[in-house]
Amino acid sequence: MGERTRADRDAVTVEIGYALFSAAFAAAVVFGVIAGPKLMFAMPYAVERGLLAAGAAAAAVVFPVRVVSVLWRFSRAPGRPGRGSGPVEPGGPGKPGQPSQPGRTRPDS
Repeated sequence: MGERTRADRDAVTVEIGYALFSAAFAAAVVFGVIAGPKLMFAMPYAVERGLLAAGAAAAAVVFPVRVVSVLWRFSRAPGRPGRGSGPVEPGGPGKPGQPSQPGRTRPDS
């Protein structure tokens, strides 16, 4: 495995932060959807406890699933350095690249 550039390390750090933040948000939404009726309606104690337990269990499942899915997708992104994709052509595949001399706009200049 080759050395990572600072940009690669920064991209990984940002992606981990995004994964954790979005997972926490998704888990909170799932918990709120399941346990929310407890706050809105008067229910027997057993039902309220059941809603809280179900909401906590669902949130505990959603959080790691979201983190893993975000990081998995990031690691499989095309064009990421170090994944065997090679350099990306400036003009894209099948298009002429950037001229060799700065300031020139046409490849035959």
